[in-house]
Amino acid sequence: MKQFFKKYIGDKKFYKMVLLIAVPIMVQNGITNFVSLLDNIMVGQVGTNQMSGVAIANQLIFVYNLCIFGGMSGAGIFGAQFFGQGNNDGLRYVFRFKLVTGFVITAIGSVIFSMYGEPLISLYLDESNSAVANAETLQYAMEYLQIMLVGFLPFVVVQIYASTLREVSEAILPMVAGIAAVLVNLVLNYTLILGNFGAPALGVAGAAIATVTSRFVECLIVVWWTHRHKEKNPYIVGVYKSLMIPGDLMKRIIKKGTPLLINEALWSLGMAMLLQCYSVRGLGVVAGMNISNTIINLFNITFMALGNSVAIVVGKLLGAGKMEEARDTDRKLIAFSVASCLVIAAIVIILAPLFPELYNTEADVKEYAKNFIIIAALFMPQHAFLHAAYFTLRSGGKTVITFLFDSGFMWVVSIPFAFVISRFTDWRIEVVYALCQGIEVIKSVVGFILLKKGIWLNNIVENKEN
Repeated sequence: MKQFFKKYIGDKKFYKMVLLIAVPIMVQNGITNFVSLLDNIMVGQVGTNQMSGVAIANQLIFVYNLCIFGGMSGAGIFGAQFFGQGNNDGLRYVFRFKLVTGFVITAIGSVIFSMYGEPLISLYLDESNSAVANAETLQYAMEYLQIMLVGFLPFVVVQIYASTLREVSEAILPMVAGIAAVLVNLVLNYTLILGNFGAPALGVAGAAIATVTSRFVECLIVVWWTHRHKEKNPYIVGVYKSLMIPGDLMKRIIKKGTPLLINEALWSLGMAMLLQCYSVRGLGVVAGMNISNTIINLFNITFMALGNSVAIVVGKLLGAGKMEEARDTDRKLIAFSVASCLVIAAIVIILAPLFPELYNTEADVKEYAKNFIIIAALFMPQHAFLHAAYFTLRSGGKTVITFLFDSGFMWVVSIPFAFVISRFTDWRIEVVYALCQGIEVIKSVVGFILLKKGIWLNNIVENKEN
């Protein structure tokens, strides 16, 4: 037993170090997801079709968001390891790479959604729904999406700056900016969605305007602080004098980063495809899934933040060449993440019947939402392990393996499985959803084997061949 605790449980200093990184991310994500919950509830007060329209539009925007995340991730591996070396020139080049990549993805995403928004949304509107419900849902989704496109610019700038700040262990400022943004979002949501304080009731358009405005606020805070405190962020000095990036470094970032970008694009498209598979069972399922995802995302902040901690802490140790310390730290971080989620999952299951009652929607939608929440909570510890495994592999630059492990599994196994059982069986949608979650146990076994072999123990900023 003593050996077990030594292997999987850290000391006070270890948890203090981890929580200094993870807690600010948890707070920021927690507040963001809480405001998303309130936003969701307020839109739900307007009507189920409005809620479904926003949910579909957000699923498409989620693809763009994760493409940006993937574009930042490859460079971020190098950023964390350059920070471990104390190499500010390397950090400056990484920042420039993020800048170029982020704006290219944003331009492509904006064009796609502007030209093909309506046919993409229509994929989620099954013929089993009434023509009126489909028409209204499409109208609300397009109204929301067109306004949200304006927010793509501040969003990408925030991701470029905030991801770099976290890589250099400056997690507080992104948290503060995020808190300010969600407070602005909350006030404007209350004002514009339902028409309070004498403002017009704009419904879904009000929700979009509130979100876009909050993103500009967050962007201004992050950019201003970073440039105002050059002594803490020396890499930012002269970063805009040119877009020069050494050719060798660019090739290495592209080599490591391209699989991550493709992975995030395919994974987010896969999530959109999974929702489309569930949507063939009706708009009530879409609405129930939207409620469930919004609630579960609020509780997923623990393993999401600890996954980011793996990328930062383990990446720094790998960059400093401390391989055994990196292995030990990673094992304890994963154990902490899974154990935390066991407790959180139990709480969510107990409270599951209460959450849907916050919404003004039909009884069948509430029943779907309750059941989806319980199922998602049951698989939360598994997702915690998979998330930590993903970031462990990524921290050591094993991005091709990460690609196969993540989106490769989704498109080869999860999506075909969901497609078949959602369309060619008469099983209840809850059974379909549970089976689609459960099949990822295969992925967990593969992840465990890869971690145990230690193939991720790799210093990519010194060894150019890796």
